Amino acid sequence: MSDVLDVVDAVTPGRAVTVAANDAPEPALDFRLSNRVAIMTLNRPAVINALSHDMVREMASLVERCRSDREIVAVVLRGAGVKGFCAGGDVRALYRAATLGYGNWREFFVDEYRLDFALHSLHKPLVALIDGVTMSGGMGLAQAASLRIVTERTRLAMPEARIGFVPDVGATRFLADLPVELALYVALTGQSLTGADAIRYGLADAYAPGRSLQGFEKRLGMLDMDDVRQSIRDVFVSPANAVPPSEIVEFMPLIGEHFAARSSVEEIVESIECALQRERPVREREWLQTTLDALLAGSPLMLNVTREALLRGRAMSLADCFRMEFDLATRAIEVGDFCEGVRARMVDKDGAPRWMFRALKDVNPAIVRRFLCAPSRVGPHPLADLGA
Repeated sequence: MSDVLDVVDAVTPGRAVTVAANDAPEPALDFRLSNRVAIMTLNRPAVINALSHDMVREMASLVERCRSDREIVAVVLRGAGVKGFCAGGDVRALYRAATLGYGNWREFFVDEYRLDFALHSLHKPLVALIDGVTMSGGMGLAQAASLRIVTERTRLAMPEARIGFVPDVGATRFLADLPVELALYVALTGQSLTGADAIRYGLADAYAPGRSLQGFEKRLGMLDMDDVRQSIRDVFVSPANAVPPSEIVEFMPLIGEHFAARSSVEEIVESIECALQRERPVREREWLQTTLDALLAGSPLMLNVTREALLRGRAMSLADCFRMEFDLATRAIEVGDFCEGVRARMVDKDGAPRWMFRALKDVNPAIVRRFLCAPSRVGPHPLADLGA
């Protein structure tokens, strides 16, 4: 299986590019109309189209324009460059704001969740071209689409535990569509899924070779306005596009053995460690060791919080998941392991985060419960009106 965790270290957003800045050589978000279809292109290819706050705000404004403009019949989301659709939010910018004491970093999450909810409730065909690396905030955008198209280059991941964070942007809801053991595996290890994996387990709707997505704007000229949904699917998807075999299928028995019916992350780790003590085929042993290494690299606290949040999210609405995730994200930054994780992985790059709890066995269950309790606040929840 391919692994995109190294992208967390490789993506190094510089100064956030303001969408309408006069000194920017190109806008960080491009918007154009083609035969009544709005095309939004995330345009920061050097950082795999990582989302700045300005981009989130501009996208939200454009989504509302697409919602209200009757001349716009569909929307296409894509990422510029060859590396990927979107690597998520600008983590370094959040880190700087939090460590310098700038309280306005919370507004990024408020605006990002509102954007994602607006995309989920657009009620017009929304196509996401999920080509290449798609992580975290990029997954939040992609999973809101009514037509999610993957390619042979697609690599999907939620690697938040690696930096002491929690899967957000709706992950507790869209991962609920997976078998529970697979959802836990994806979120706790951060390991990536291929496009074929996404098709098989419901995180994507259609497959297309990456080269076939080039020049799609010309094909939009043949759009049938009497049946826009089917017609726009035909623009991107051909019956001749055979979906490759899923890579994760081979390991589903192992995922079920070690992630299903386990009462804690510590028990998952113990199960894998026990399996490694026995004779195993080479492929199984490699998978076990890679999975164990990924689990031990994450924040012990946030791994436990993530597991509980995922299980709760399986019985919650999208709006309630967004509210829960907002609370978890802000706590992870205010009092959790986020800042230390980003420091160790992306700033100092010493690879030695000093987590709040050094090992899974040290995690205080009361702290985990505290993370998941509704925080006391003055006034309504910042996302109280979602789904109202």
